[in-house]
Amino acid sequence: MKKYILALDQGTTSSRAIIFDRDQNIVSVSQQEFKQYYPKSGWVEHDPLDIYASQSGVMNECIIKSGIHPDEIFSIGITNQRETTILWDKSTGRPIYNAIVWQCRRTAKICEELKEDKGFKEYVNDRTGLIIDAYFSGTKIKWILDNVPGVKERAKRGEILFGTVDTWLVWNMTKGKVHVTDYTNASRTMLFDIKNLCWDEKILNKLDIPKEILPEVHSSSEVYGTTNLSGTEIPIAGIAGDQQAAMFGQACFEKGQAKNTYGTGCFLLTNTGEKFCKSKNGLLTTIGIGLEGRINYAIEGSVFVGGAVIQWLRAVSYTHLTLPTNREV
Repeated sequence: MKKYILALDQGTTSSRAIIFDRDQNIVSVSQQEFKQYYPKSGWVEHDPLDIYASQSGVMNECIIKSGIHPDEIFSIGITNQRETTILWDKSTGRPIYNAIVWQCRRTAKICEELKEDKGFKEYVNDRTGLIIDAYFSGTKIKWILDNVPGVKERAKRGEILFGTVDTWLVWNMTKGKVHVTDYTNASRTMLFDIKNLCWDEKILNKLDIPKEILPEVHSSSEVYGTTNLSGTEIPIAGIAGDQQAAMFGQACFEKGQAKNTYGTGCFLLTNTGEKFCKSKNGLLTTIGIGLEGRINYAIEGSVFVGGAVIQWLRAVSYTHLTLPTNREV
């Protein structure tokens, strides 16, 4: 009998895997940090191959440590750092540039230029629930297409694929068979109409992003494909962006329930039910979860630097200090 769920948690500074039993007890955990790149002030990048290698590594290590066989695993669920942008060659699977991380501010000037068009600024907020900001994937995609020679032309020919981290993991885990994301991750791209649940043609045209590079968008819980672990095909059956996954994990199922979690940053999300609500105070509207054909929305407030400052202190200023883990704080 299938007894276990394998959860993959691909974060900003580390990749983690956890195996749970049917009673939601933790059976095994593995975690690995990976390298951060800061090529210029305000720029943050990851190597997409590091992301996949670290996640694949902890997944296999977690299974070995648990002593279970892969054929006892019912399914795999994925949660991931949101907005981080990866473009890769459709035929070879090689990234055409480093992943531009959600924290990266290199496209701030592009965003300021876009905001000069007040009609477009309001349109983006009305359709995506977001503000025009370098935080989101849209202008990161534009930057790569505009700055890596030949990529825009190849993208228009259908030779390049885009994905947030969930899409990149699933594409690799299925050996390039599945190019998909879920509603929660799509809602963080600044390209997705969260009312009509589709990629927005007007925004794509404004940013000059070919629709051909975008993944299919599905619900947060369904079988997207399978991955082979030691000869066993295991369904990949869940995807959600990290903050939405945290809201779901904290059992905020009803309208008005909220969660606040602390990781690389700090994020407060409030479930607003099936109603698209707009904040009067600059908070974001996003998709909280998409299940069984229904969408729950959320209002979100974000603090970009939380645990990241602890990592910065360790890496830059106080390398001699032994810092506590999250659970010890």
